[in-house]
Amino acid sequence: MLSIGKLSAATGVKVPTIRYYESIGLLPEPERSTGNQRLYGPRQQERLAFIRHARDLGFPLDSIRELLSLSDRPDMPCAAADVVARRQLQSVRDRIVRLEALQQELSRMLAQCAHGTISDCKVIEVLGDHAHCLHDHHGDGVPS
Repeated sequence: MLSIGKLSAATGVKVPTIRYYESIGLLPEPERSTGNQRLYGPRQQERLAFIRHARDLGFPLDSIRELLSLSDRPDMPCAAADVVARRQLQSVRDRIVRLEALQQELSRMLAQCAHGTISDCKVIEVLGDHAHCLHDHHGDGVPS
């Protein structure tokens, strides 16, 4: 059995995140020692590793919850898991399109730079007025 600190070290998931996953039901409540310390077994470690890997691939928590629910029923056909993965793949593709548009916009802003003063700076001008942009990238989900 692992303490929460050892589970954290073994999976690369921070202790507060482990507690959060427990609080939202992605991880079951762990066993407790006589001193009330959380104790985790191999199944919880595997489940947390699954969550971590899914998060690394960008899956939202609701999709991870779906996938975990499916993994708890191993006799089910995998078509439902495929649907979740396809949805995530489309989300990634959509984000790539938005990021490529952002890359083009930033490259264009820098290419127009006259290397003069701030009063002539295209970067400042474009950031100050979205009408100067070639792409509509507002609300694209890219972190600020």
